[in-house]
Amino acid sequence: MRCFKALGLVLVALLASIGAAQATVQIHIDLSTQRMQVESSKGSHSWPVSTARAGYVTPRGVYSPTSLQKMHYSRKYHNSPMPHSIFFNGGYAIHGTNATGALGRPASHGCVRISPANAATLYKLVQEEGAQISITGSSPTRYAAHKTHRSHALAYGPSQRYRSITSSVKSWQSAPMTSPFGY
Repeated sequence: MRCFKALGLVLVALLASIGAAQATVQIHIDLSTQRMQVESSKGSHSWPVSTARAGYVTPRGVYSPTSLQKMHYSRKYHNSPMPHSIFFNGGYAIHGTNATGALGRPASHGCVRISPANAATLYKLVQEEGAQISITGSSPTRYAAHKTHRSHALAYGPSQRYRSITSSVKSWQSAPMTSPFGY
């Protein structure tokens, strides 16, 4: 009789551990649509992302998180802030970005960028449940080549006529109303 009770307890523990193993957050990133689908025990989400722009790569495959950092600063890219970082493949991570206007199209050096609020939500879910990250698809062709993607000016600068005379954009920004000719 005791043998059956012990066997029953082992069976219950085994089933509970299988259930716990399946409770991980499922994160799917589609490079083609620049979207992330998140499935967790607390619900599902669909968020726009920015992945690798032309000349860079976001690795495809299936990964588990290797490290979580509430605030990371990129040593490789000018100490850029990477809030709520979920590292999954060497230096690649899912993290928040303040460049939310670029979400929905390739814009990063390879990391998966999401809005700061969504990054905080995802970070908390992964902390609580663990995660499996899958990345599929390919970069959208309209953004894949530099020649087809035209950037739009975000500020005024010296006209083409003055560009060769002005020593730098920074010097022009510090005194934009001064004449490059000294009068």
